[in-house]
Parts: sequence; structure tokens; C-alpha cells
Amino acid sequence: MTNSASGGGRHTPGDFGEVRLEGVSLIYEQEGERLIALEGLDFLVQKGKTTVLMGPTGCGKTVLINLIAGYEQPTTGAVYLDGKPVREPGRDRLVVFQESALFPWMTVHANVTFGCQVQGMAETEIKEKAKIILKKVGLFDFRDKYPAQLSGGMQRRAELARALINEPKIMLMDEPFRGLDAMTRQLMQEFYVRLYEQEGHTNLFITHEIDEAIFLADRLAIMTFQPGKIKAEIEVDLPRPRSFKMMATPQFMKIRAQALDMLYEEASKALAAGRKSAFDLVGALATTKDSCQAPL
Repeated sequence: MTNSASGGGRHTPGDFGEVRLEGVSLIYEQEGERLIALEGLDFLVQKGKTTVLMGPTGCGKTVLINLIAGYEQPTTGAVYLDGKPVREPGRDRLVVFQESALFPWMTVHANVTFGCQVQGMAETEIKEKAKIILKKVGLFDFRDKYPAQLSGGMQRRAELARALINEPKIMLMDEPFRGLDAMTRQLMQEFYVRLYEQEGHTNLFITHEIDEAIFLADRLAIMTFQPGKIKAEIEVDLPRPRSFKMMATPQFMKIRAQALDMLYEEASKALAAGRKSAFDLVGALATTKDSCQAPL
């Protein structure tokens, strides 16, 4: 692999993977009840792009990530990575979850290099790779600290480093900044977008935050409420490198309003179906929709 993270340079598009879901349905049955989580879903995660997935709670966003990761198998249809069926988990698809998955008894260095150790990689190679990736995420001077000694943002960066050191073809991000305070979350958004612009990874990113979604994305994918399908895809043709200043531009606000209309419609369906968790989302979206009508 050339120009990879292990070499400290930018990846080339050929280093990364394209994921395609074709006719994917996933049905759960338990005690006589049947839930269609996903139905006839066709979806493409483009190579070297950040695709952000949005939709109301219960629409199947995390289920979709689990299928790509290989943690679950579809009832019908198939998931492909670079044209090959996904049948099990693999280091070419790494997930960063909402909750911290760092081992509290391990140092930052030990956490980040855990996967390399399991794979039996030579210690000299592990040391060099860890040095490069820890410097890249700004944690080299904290390599001997334990997770409890780090801020929330630093813990998130450590988890990104643990994924990146394995040089995956695609990063699967399941609301990784959820639970961070507003300032730390904004700093992590800025850090993540800079990292993506340097490395050009293929990303599938889940979030409920519309501004975060647009700021990070090359493309937004909006999901329908149950059963989960792709309702629409929106190209985010904002220039890179990204800056938070662009959030006040007419182009940003136009994309925001378009996405909010679709999200509001699906969140309303979730509320009508009796999902209490949808109530706050509908209210928040209604408030945000009103603010979109205000002049810049």
C-alpha cells in the first residue's frame, strides 16, 4: 500500500473500499412478532467519500452499519465490499461506536496498538505505526496515560487512532461524538473533517445533528422510518477545506432546509407510530425549520 497512514502521507483512492448494498432486507422475528428493519434497500457508499446517514430513531441506521461491518447478515439481498460479499467482520471495516470502547486498564499506546498486537505484527513495526498515528491525532505526548486521565475529545481521538492504525478500507462511524459537550463536539467535528481531508478515507457516518452532517459530508443519505429504505440522497457540494464559517452561507442553508424537510416528515411518521423518542426530534426539527426561514 502506498501513501498510507503507516507512511504518514495521504492515502490514494485505490487504498479504500466501495460498499454496495443490493436489495437488502433484514427481518427480525421474536415471539410471534415480525419487525422489518430494512426492506429492499439499495445503497452505495462511494470510495474515498464521506457519506452521512440520517433518519429518525428506529429507521435502521445502526442495523445498516452492522450489516456492512459483518456483525449481522441480511435476510435477503447482499452487501459487497469492492465487489466481494461481506459475510463476517474484518479489519478492512472498522466501527467507532457511540460509547467509548477503550480498555480502561490499558494506556493510550496499548489501546491504539491492541489490534496490531492481536495480529502478531512485529514490535518494531507496531512502534513506528503507533508513533505516526498518535502524532497525527495529537496524542503522542499522552501515550502513557490511561483513558480516565483523558478528556472526552481525547478519548474519541484515541479511538480514531485505534481504527486508523489498522488501515481499514472504510470507517463506520456510529454517532461517535454523541455525549460530548457542545464545544468539544465542535472541536471534534473540525478535527475529523481535517483528518478526512488529509487522508481521504471512505466514511459512513451516522449522526442526528444536521449541521454536523452537512459540515462533514460529501453526500447525505436520508432514511425512511420503518421499514428502513433510502428516502433521498443529497450531494453536499460545498468546497473543501471546510470551515465553520460556511454554515452561514446561502448554499449551506439551502442544503440544510432541504434535508430538514425530509427528516421532519420521517420523524413525524415515527411519532405517529408511537415512538416516544421521536417526540423531541420532531420538536427540535420544527424549531430548526423555523430558524431556516430567518434571513441571514
